Amino acid sequence: MVNKLWCLFIIFGITYGFIFGDADTINSAILDGAKMGFDMSVKIFPVMALWLGIMNIAKESGLLNKVSRLLSPVISKIFPEIPYGHESVGFIATNMVANMLGLGNAATPFGIKAMKSLQEINGDKETASRSMITFLVINTSGLTIVPTTIISLRMMLGSLNPSDIVIPCIISSFISLVGSIIIDRIMAIRSNRKI
Repeated sequence: MVNKLWCLFIIFGITYGFIFGDADTINSAILDGAKMGFDMSVKIFPVMALWLGIMNIAKESGLLNKVSRLLSPVISKIFPEIPYGHESVGFIATNMVANMLGLGNAATPFGIKAMKSLQEINGDKETASRSMITFLVINTSGLTIVPTTIISLRMMLGSLNPSDIVIPCIISSFISLVGSIIIDRIMAIRSNRKI
């Protein structure tokens, strides 16, 4: 659906530009956008490569497993439907750690594995389980301790102190996470009452 909306926006914008004789603006916007996207990719790549490399080292060294074990009691409270010792807890914890480090790219594979694992224990394969919904909510509003992507974008755009954003990111993402968990629990209680 989102792809269709973007296609409509692009078609409408280009058509509008040609009808009202603004083709030069469209061409310059397309070329400037492509150049800016390329420049951004080249400048952000080293920072992302560094953090993804650190995540791989942490994974291979067993650090992620240790952090997952530390988070397991908290995850068990948030996801009471998941059986004790199920593999999805490790995937969820690893996804959360990667998101805390601001590494959405590294978190995505673990999030997909977590969802597949949660689907295996889902009683109704056509509908998302309570745990799947909660995981999606937490993943979307997850706590960020090191906003790697934002810091690298600020570095790229010439910020004098790119890490100034860390404390506000921690505070806002923590509030977002707590608020989303509360809303998720309220919705879970309401849906259980309707059944």
